[in-house]
Amino acid sequence: MTTTASTSTTNEPAADARALALAHYAARGLLEHVLSRHGITFQQQIALRAAITSDVPQTPDDLVTQVRGYLKADPADIRATLDELLAKHLLVEDGAHLRPTEAGRELTATVGAETAPVSARVWGGIPAADLAVAGRVLALVTERANAELAALTT
Repeated sequence: MTTTASTSTTNEPAADARALALAHYAARGLLEHVLSRHGITFQQQIALRAAITSDVPQTPDDLVTQVRGYLKADPADIRATLDELLAKHLLVEDGAHLRPTEAGRELTATVGAETAPVSARVWGGIPAADLAVAGRVLALVTERANAELAALTT
């Protein structure tokens, strides 16, 4: 008896750069909707969160480096973002360091509280095994893309 291998024909989308970009911008759009109600931008939120979650006080250069690693943004734009956060009194200068103010911490907590139910609806019901696979794939894509970017810029 002879058997032939069958090919699976599913309509499941393949993970690729487009799918990743669409997911990123859909999720970012949700966050930016909340951020806009509080008068801050995505980049400001990323920089403020970097300052808040750091274990040690950060200099402006430290924050620029950290945010650039996340967003691949121009250092001059990130410095402008830090200046905006200082002007909004969400960060404060403390000698050579920038520290989050109580208002900055409260804003971050408020944004987190407002986005939590939305995030739960977006991520809820996805099996843990699927999330683990997606996490491994995204980590590998991030690693490879960062290596490619480093090769292009050196």
